[in-house]
Amino acid sequence: MAIKATIYKASVQVSDMDRNHYQGYELTLALHPSETEERMMARLAVFALLADEKDGAEQLSFTKGISTDEEPDLWQKNFSDEVLLWVELGQPDEKRLRKACGRAQQVVIVNYNDKSDIWWEQNKSKLSRFNNLRVLQFSESEIKTFESLCSRSMQLNVTIQDGEMWVSNEQGECVLRPTWR
Repeated sequence: MAIKATIYKASVQVSDMDRNHYQGYELTLALHPSETEERMMARLAVFALLADEKDGAEQLSFTKGISTDEEPDLWQKNFSDEVLLWVELGQPDEKRLRKACGRAQQVVIVNYNDKSDIWWEQNKSKLSRFNNLRVLQFSESEIKTFESLCSRSMQLNVTIQDGEMWVSNEQGECVLRPTWR
């Protein structure tokens, strides 16, 4: 019998002063058996950073992610089912990125560990040819600190200002400093 995903619930209050976006989200995250909590929390951090004022079907949303090759970790689609934003975590290969850049208006790769510096150095010249691709880097130590706030039922307050994310809940707080490469 296959191992099922572990379900996490997150109530996230986002106050993004950089983009004047203030909204609360009730999220359900599925932790795939082969996924770590660190990776799941990186997905949650990216959601808080990129979420916008759209509602319903046009809102940024989690996908089946790691369990399927046909979908990214997060995406935003419009009512015509066109992919507006494709968000991929980790260090995807060029073939996957070519597919993503062909399908979506905008693609964001999210690196969340220090090993990604090597990947970036090896691939930055190839990736520069994709006009709709951006790479976001989180520090591995900051994501690990953010992971310490993880629980099956989370209430997180996220404040974003001057490119920094302050995250807090009843278990503690942390600062994430994502950088665009």
